[in-house]
Amino acid sequence: MDKNLMMPKRSRIDVKGSFANGPLQARPLVALLDGRDCSIEMPILKDVATVAFCDAQSTSEIHEKVLNEAVGALMWHTIILTKEDLEKFKALRIIVRIGSGTDNIDVKAAGELGIAVCNVPGYGVEEVADTTMCLILNLYRRTYWLANMVREGKKFTGPEQVREAAHGCARIRGDTLGLVGLGRIGSAVALRAKAFGFNVIFYDPYLPDGIDKSLGLTRVYTLQDLLFQSDCVSLHCTLNEHNHHLINEFTIKQMRPGAFLVNTARGGLVDDETLALALKQGRIRAAALDVHENEPYNGALKDAPNLICTPHAAFFSDASATELREMAATEIRRAIVGNIPEVLRNCVNKEYFMRTPPTTAAGGVAAAVYPEGALQHRAHSTTPHDGPHSTTNLGSGSGSGVVVGGIGSSGNSASSAALIPPPPTATGNNSMTAAVAVAAAAAAAAALLPSTVPPQNAAVPTVPHLSPQVGGLPLGIVSSQSHLSAPDPNNHLSSSIKSEVKVESTETP
Repeated sequence: MDKNLMMPKRSRIDVKGSFANGPLQARPLVALLDGRDCSIEMPILKDVATVAFCDAQSTSEIHEKVLNEAVGALMWHTIILTKEDLEKFKALRIIVRIGSGTDNIDVKAAGELGIAVCNVPGYGVEEVADTTMCLILNLYRRTYWLANMVREGKKFTGPEQVREAAHGCARIRGDTLGLVGLGRIGSAVALRAKAFGFNVIFYDPYLPDGIDKSLGLTRVYTLQDLLFQSDCVSLHCTLNEHNHHLINEFTIKQMRPGAFLVNTARGGLVDDETLALALKQGRIRAAALDVHENEPYNGALKDAPNLICTPHAAFFSDASATELREMAATEIRRAIVGNIPEVLRNCVNKEYFMRTPPTTAAGGVAAAVYPEGALQHRAHSTTPHDGPHSTTNLGSGSGSGVVVGGIGSSGNSASSAALIPPPPTATGNNSMTAAVAVAAAAAAAAALLPSTVPPQNAAVPTVPHLSPQVGGLPLGIVSSQSHLSAPDPNNHLSSSIKSEVKVESTETP
């Protein structure tokens, strides 16, 4: 890409550098940051975007083309994106985490940079709940350890040997299972646990009163009460700055002696060193972890007794993996053809967006608003391209990547945007009050709004949908058939400029 067309280092979306006149990519670039397989995403995205993969472990391994041009990103949990990492992406407008947790992304910084962060919270609920129950049953019935004894050749010649090997097995019926968090997965675990005979209690300060009665559960209102009453504690909450190392030396002392612990949520909820010591001392009888603070699994827990560890696979089944990737790709597709962040179903950082009305950019280039906030210049088609798609090597650099998306661009004509004049400001002699300024700005905006009755001899059709508003003023008005001006840094990912941009400025009355 021509260096003259590259934007400067990104800070905030409303102060982002302007695009120069000239042709840009005809199709948005979407990149899978930390993976190689795009076979499920391609059928969903190939008619609206070019798809690439990076297979990176950090932003230093991401190809320069992706950093400069990618408007959408898909990612698993391998890469951590800090504010400094996010600023390396010059055109990025949406990140979709292929999973539910977003603790590996600085969502606040992303919002301030104008990058929507989405997740897929509804996938794999059954799988994680089933895995949780599987781990609980293994802890109670010690199936994992008994199976290993048989595989290692241990002989069980009488009841004494069985009694010795199975020491610590416990009866489930009548025991109390305490759930920290009663979201989708926590609720699914509760229903399964009741069928096994558990008395289920839960602690979740974010739920309304009465949810316990609807599910037939017992609610406690402090974490201390839950830990004190539970024979087995299972974690089902998100990780944030307030609950890091929720299970620590202090909380373990509040648990019943000989209690079980299960974690299929987030590794950072548990202090590994404290748990390892509690297992060695027998204060916690046994524990099962599907997630670890430092993955792959290592550290203090490596030599701890009575511990089951699985490789962050509780979510996985053939069906859930396909569903997860389809839902993530569909969220990217919504962003490309819709309006960010309103069209997104699972945006987790809407409250951090900082958006301002566009103004005329340097050199007379206007900040444009595409139809319905679309991320590309053409009208969306639900019909996939019939032509073949190429696999192109992006070449070497700081990282490697392969473009596996479609080629060619749509034949549909592009669109253009009329500028909204900036709101008037108060002069030094206070000749215009704030109320008058707002009224004048509203009148100017109203003059540009499309009429519900098509004007006679109109050269351009009216717009069926209004663009998003900031402070009561629309960001722009878009015709459906004329050429595009420069991409809007406030609302859109990418487009192409098919011909020289001609901007007619509109002055405030």
